[in-house]
Amino acid sequence: MDSRAASPELDAADRPHWRRDVAVFLSGQAVSLFGSMIVQYAVMWYITLTTKDGVAVAMSAVFGFLPQAIISIFGGVWADRHNRKLLIMGSDAVIALTTLVLALLMLSGRTDLWLIFCALAVRSAGAGIQTPAVGALIPQLVPTTHLMTINGLNQSIQSGLMLIGPAVAALLYSVLPIGAVFFVDVGTAIIGIGLLALVPVGKVARSSEAVSYFGDLVEGARYAAGHGLVRWLLGLNAVVMVLAAAPSYLTPLMVANTFGDEVWKLTVLELSFSVGMLIAGATVGLWGARLDRIRLIFGSAIAFGILSIALGLSPNLWVFYVFMFLTGAVVPAFSTPSMTVLQESVEPERQGRVFGLFGIVSAVAMPLGMAVFGPLAEVWSVQVVLVLAGVATFAAAVLAVSLPVGRAALREARAVAGGPSTGGTPTQA
Repeated sequence: MDSRAASPELDAADRPHWRRDVAVFLSGQAVSLFGSMIVQYAVMWYITLTTKDGVAVAMSAVFGFLPQAIISIFGGVWADRHNRKLLIMGSDAVIALTTLVLALLMLSGRTDLWLIFCALAVRSAGAGIQTPAVGALIPQLVPTTHLMTINGLNQSIQSGLMLIGPAVAALLYSVLPIGAVFFVDVGTAIIGIGLLALVPVGKVARSSEAVSYFGDLVEGARYAAGHGLVRWLLGLNAVVMVLAAAPSYLTPLMVANTFGDEVWKLTVLELSFSVGMLIAGATVGLWGARLDRIRLIFGSAIAFGILSIALGLSPNLWVFYVFMFLTGAVVPAFSTPSMTVLQESVEPERQGRVFGLFGIVSAVAMPLGMAVFGPLAEVWSVQVVLVLAGVATFAAAVLAVSLPVGRAALREARAVAGGPSTGGTPTQA
């Protein structure tokens, strides 16, 4: 057992080769994510083009998100009880095996939708195990003073993959059978598992061992509910992500309805968002450690609201692209300091469960938001829905720091992570 990992503050002296380990870890994650992204796009296009059925597309989203939300409840507990590195490798292996089986079945002529839905469910469940494990593993590898930088770098890498992933997926989908495209994900998963195997990291030492998984689950929920900072961040993330569903999913519809449905216009829309994320992720990685984490979180939440309103009021396409670029830039400015504050303030032995709760929010928030904003866009125009979502986001952000519970959380946050390099364990609120 690696007792050093249980310390709230990991110093560079504890892991003299931490830069090498982090480089190998992030490289493996990037390769694995790239393959998963290709399969994600290929499956979405295959179901859309072969069925032309909105119900089938909606079902694919259900099978792609719901299992992750359910498994994240337990995935966080497993991440705190077991070796996080082995959990990531194991879930990657199961996902790769499932994808391989689906590829072989489809190449043999089996194209039943239920087979694809089953594979999507297994892949989603694997994400429910991986997400809290990855979030909790990073502080085991990275010295506390460098967490903001590495989280920003990781966000930038993911944004870069979002730029090239759709293009590569489109190329492969156009020249290969859908089953053959899946082999790419199998290959990238093997590479990712192999690279992660080279990173030395042990199981986190725990001060006390819960009697059962259920006991661990209950203790984690009580901890999050009683920890003012975690509770505040969890609530703010949930509200912002639900409301962010409007600019995330309705902007292509606004472009098509208002500015024209040419493919290049939708392509530039996605590129604007991804380039904004890429640049901002790198910027936060380079200079974010010098900034006040909480001000960055609050400021980006306010910016989400203002930019959603601006998107809805855009007078022409190019102004719309500028606002979409800025919206993409706000994403890492919100998510990176949020993750860093949690990694700095939550004890290592509880981080898996905390990130599991945030994984549930991530998996549920967007579909829930679309369940609200999708029908509204049929009643009112997309522009009106974007403006309403923006006003609600702005109001929620202001409310989050105005209420007494919000002010108490902010005081707690600044005691832990207000400075560029402070860390430690906060008091319970």
